[in-house]
Amino acid sequence: MAQQAMPAGEVVLVDHDPAVRAALAAAFAAAGYGVAVFTDAASFVAAARRHTPAAVLIDLQLPDQSGIDVLKDVDAHHYGAPVFIVAAGVDIALAVEAVKSGAYDCLLKPCDAGLVVARVVEAIAVFAARRSETHAADAAPFTFAGQALLTPREREVLGLIAAGASNKEAGRRLGISPRTVEVHRARIMEKIGARNAADLVRIVLGGDGAPRGPARAGMVA
Repeated sequence: MAQQAMPAGEVVLVDHDPAVRAALAAAFAAAGYGVAVFTDAASFVAAARRHTPAAVLIDLQLPDQSGIDVLKDVDAHHYGAPVFIVAAGVDIALAVEAVKSGAYDCLLKPCDAGLVVARVVEAIAVFAARRSETHAADAAPFTFAGQALLTPREREVLGLIAAGASNKEAGRRLGISPRTVEVHRARIMEKIGARNAADLVRIVLGGDGAPRGPARAGMVA
């Protein structure tokens, strides 16, 4: 039976595999988190609309719905906690689809419970920092054609790219993998019509107004 309560500080596991649930639940409990378990998409989506946990891990293949569809149902782009997709295999096409649908990142099965906990705890810390203070990337607003098309996460990635960060550095600062940064960057370039990385920065800096604050420091006109 799926749990329905999701108090603050809990990690939610949406997975129909009892072995995976048991291993991850034990690992998160050992790390000091409460754990709410859902075995199907419908039960989780109903609860997610009433409560926001610390983080969510959703299996890609649920019995009643795909994890990608669940991301869309809960509007993962604007959800108040990091939402991960957990899959037996993640290729670039799946990563693009998951990120496009609002996933924070993708985790691979079979899971190393310790590594998963570390990854999720890092993401929780990133979200907590966003709530307590303005993110460094958000401190440098942009004015350029197409900016309204970008999601909040894409604006964060763009802010770091414009500041000269590599995919690895941007991923470290945002708590996501370099591959996920690549996916975000590709979607940003597609949305604003940039042909390459240099063109991307040129469009941002050459718009109606240049970035202000930290993102402009050290940049040469």
